[in-house]
Amino acid sequence: MQSTSRRYLAACLSAFVAAFAGLAFANPAPAAAANCFLIIFCAKPAAPAPAPTPPPALPRFFDPGGVWNAALSPSAALTPDSDSLVATLRYAVQHWGAWINTTAYSAPVYVVPANLATSRVALRNGGPPGMADQLSAVPLPAGTRPADGTDQQLVVYQPSTDTMWEFWQLRWTSTGWVTGYGGRMRPVSTNTGIFPTGFGATVTSLPLLGGMMTINELQAGRIDHALAFAMPYPRAGVFVWPAQRTDGDGPASSVPEGTRFRLPANLDIAALNLPPMTAMIAKAVQRYGMILRDKGGSFAFYGQDPRTYTQAGLPDPYTAMYGGLRPDQLLASFPWDKLQAIQPHG
Repeated sequence: MQSTSRRYLAACLSAFVAAFAGLAFANPAPAAAANCFLIIFCAKPAAPAPAPTPPPALPRFFDPGGVWNAALSPSAALTPDSDSLVATLRYAVQHWGAWINTTAYSAPVYVVPANLATSRVALRNGGPPGMADQLSAVPLPAGTRPADGTDQQLVVYQPSTDTMWEFWQLRWTSTGWVTGYGGRMRPVSTNTGIFPTGFGATVTSLPLLGGMMTINELQAGRIDHALAFAMPYPRAGVFVWPAQRTDGDGPASSVPEGTRFRLPANLDIAALNLPPMTAMIAKAVQRYGMILRDKGGSFAFYGQDPRTYTQAGLPDPYTAMYGGLRPDQLLASFPWDKLQAIQPHG
């Protein structure tokens, strides 16, 4: 039996013979047509482009019993001012809106192999003692690009060494990589999920991966950790655990950074008939809570920036997950009025 290459060659030779024979008995126009036919017939078809390869799935980060992964007790104590804190949060949603940060003001997560060459990332603002050493050898892959927006945040995760690096205002300059702040966490799988005070890409020292909704868990339909969120005007000069500091600029009636809210354990979320994405978020907030991690221009949850997917030639996965709705439309039906503020500890 002939191989594919031999069959292809035989077909081309037959076409050539037929076309050449026509030259002797036809005028130039038919001969030119035969030549054109020969070229088209014998042109080797292009190989199909390989299918894009999705980025590696991200694990459930941090200690299973830590800040982000421990489920709340159904009877977790509430803060004495829970009602007023919820009212402040609801006011923020009503007046500044609610969103899910993905393509801007979140962070892409680059998963890198063990043998990737490292780069020094210089600190533009100096940083606390030890931060420069943590960022002196970072395995930044080719094509690295931080999230859009002025925060320019980015995460690098190396499974082989159980290490994570994160950055705020990461930029490429004529002298190399430069960042405003950042930090390295290892071993990330057993860390409680809090940087030492002053380290990390957020002012609260709560890591970017803490409370981030990853693309693979959203596609799987279940979020098994607490969520992080931002809101305008956190309380100035006051923060609660697990936050390690604050950039709040709001009045004494506003919400301190680090505050954790939850939906009541006995709330029947299925009966609310929420869109699938909204129901997924509500179930996570019910079981694990949501923690005020950052100051922002509106209320916002954080979803993994899809840059590593689009750089791989894949479509933005949120388009399908949102089911034709915008994030503000998805969150319009979230049961904001049922939230409770949990008594901080730690």
